[in-house]
Amino acid sequence: MTLTILQLSEPYGKVAVHTSGVGQPLVLIHGVGMQSAAWAPQVECLSKTHQVIALDMPGHGGSDPLPSDAQLPDFVAWLQAVLVDLKTGPVSLAGHSMGALVAGGFAVSHPEMVERVALLNGVHKRTDAARSAVVARAEQIREGTFDLETPLSRWFGDSLEDQEASAKVFGWLSEMNPTGYATAYGAFARGDTTYADRLGEITCPMLALTGDGDLNSSAAMAQAMAEAAPNGRCIVIKDHRHMVNLTAPAQTNSALKDWLNTGGQHD
Repeated sequence: MTLTILQLSEPYGKVAVHTSGVGQPLVLIHGVGMQSAAWAPQVECLSKTHQVIALDMPGHGGSDPLPSDAQLPDFVAWLQAVLVDLKTGPVSLAGHSMGALVAGGFAVSHPEMVERVALLNGVHKRTDAARSAVVARAEQIREGTFDLETPLSRWFGDSLEDQEASAKVFGWLSEMNPTGYATAYGAFARGDTTYADRLGEITCPMLALTGDGDLNSSAAMAQAMAEAAPNGRCIVIKDHRHMVNLTAPAQTNSALKDWLNTGGQHD
């Protein structure tokens, strides 16, 4: 992959962009605590047919953080600034977890810039109890408390593949900029309803994909998102949890290839 560092105006600053392959642009946005390297199986596969642009989200990897009070619309605005600077034109856009919230919000806000959108392990209208729990965790993170074992135990099973992926994720989480992590997690905790009632405005092909063992980005959430969009489709991968792109790369890649082969909004 080729690393490019964009220098955008305030409040965005430096953005790390990892590019591989040639063809129509496919933009990948990772989740909170991850970095563009978390998309390695998808980059390897999909760069054979597309120009894959994997971004380090603000405060992650090589990208500068947003202001500490940033919320989901600020991350959507950041993505617009990046794509305008890159002069990509309309893109296929895929996001995982927090990245799915950003991708969904971007497809709602800037439909002219999106050919199709994929939401992997996205959250959608949490219950009051679930929202209270994730907001409480966001406050703990802001206060400097980092409990890495709890999310890892939720995200991964006991298989060899899961444990190998878990070790990689542990490394990425351990490298996090504390301020960037806290800001992104706060936006993630409060962003599940920001664009939720506007998914019906997404007229391009939309894929909602998750694992049947992901309790926080559940199959019911994925189904609800797919049903809300006129051209939505839901795929649930059996026996996998939150990091399906790492633990079930073949199935995830197959679903993404099918999605990429659907007619785009501007075709």
